[in-house]
Amino acid sequence: MNTIRFNSMFRYLPLIFKNSLRNRRRSLLTVASIAVSFCLLGVLMAMYRALFFSGETTPAQALRLITHHKVSLAQSLPNSYEQRVGQVPGVNAVMYQRWFGGTYRDARDPKNFFARLAVEPHTLFKIYSEARIPEEQRLAFERQRTACVASRTLAEKFGWQLGERITIVGDIYPVTVELTLAGIFDEPDRNELLYFDKEYLREALPSGSELRDTVQLFVVQANSPTDVPRVSREIDALFENSPHPTKTESERAFQLSFVSFLGNLKLFLMAICGAVTFTILLVSANTLSMSVRERIREVGILKTLGFTPSAVLGIILGEAAVIALIGGMMGCLLAGLLCGVLRGAPGSLQAMKSLSVTPGLAVLSLLIAVLIGLISALLPALGASRTSILDSLRHTG
Repeated sequence: MNTIRFNSMFRYLPLIFKNSLRNRRRSLLTVASIAVSFCLLGVLMAMYRALFFSGETTPAQALRLITHHKVSLAQSLPNSYEQRVGQVPGVNAVMYQRWFGGTYRDARDPKNFFARLAVEPHTLFKIYSEARIPEEQRLAFERQRTACVASRTLAEKFGWQLGERITIVGDIYPVTVELTLAGIFDEPDRNELLYFDKEYLREALPSGSELRDTVQLFVVQANSPTDVPRVSREIDALFENSPHPTKTESERAFQLSFVSFLGNLKLFLMAICGAVTFTILLVSANTLSMSVRERIREVGILKTLGFTPSAVLGIILGEAAVIALIGGMMGCLLAGLLCGVLRGAPGSLQAMKSLSVTPGLAVLSLLIAVLIGLISALLPALGASRTSILDSLRHTG
């Protein structure tokens, strides 16, 4: 019987397409509502995939680990840990890194927010090997204590040129740093980043301040991806019983830890996807029920002309599948465009740089669209196909 229904759907495709648009206003509104819903569904599924199922975005990122205090980022680690971490077999390089924060220009303007990080200039571009900077600019950054380097995205945003004087008033730290832009680097993720010498920050801090000899985190580069799990375990084992235990994790896992502040994001995204799917089902079911009720007499005429109940059922299900498929295709296109906008947004998580509607997600979305169309039309179609010719012709609704 299922074979007969599918044969009916393909045999009567011209009739199915024509009937799908017989009430153009209703059909267009239905397609539009499904498209908007599938746009949201597609973006949510792309976010879920980008956050929890995509791998490291670059080979360099796959080698990097972040070592921070086991309790929280608010707790600092002693600077002396750096030498011990560097002695772990499989570690290629270690770099001090501290979030400076501070205020650039007007703190009330969110456009003035960007990452300001104190690092070790001699190690920065070794660990972040995907970043590209002219050799003379890199050397100037290493030699001048008050020098800083900025990503090209950030420099273009503010119109900075080499030699630019950049003043950042501290908020976390009771100091104001006067920096000179010594270099502009390119990096694939187009993040807004500014790095300056951690020794300059240390010397600017008041004498006796505990901040002079502590660090927020260490960025560790392993020799190879196969070394990463072992290096992570051995670093944490070094300080397991110390007053400052550590947690070492991949750069991607570290970035996702910020997302965890929002709660159980997996459950949140799945709940929204379920709600959107249910909404699409209700909208399409209501529309198709109205369409079938208006055509009861037409169904009787079709049966009079020799159309079997299976053929009637296949035609109605086919119309529902066509409308849902068109809406799903439009929704996938809109979701792809929106993912492109979100992917290029400044300040987005590096994990979101892989945000896209992949062919696999597009096929899954279209299958869901067709399935929703078939389910929403199933009961009205069954009712219409089982209605006798006499009852159909008597219908006046």
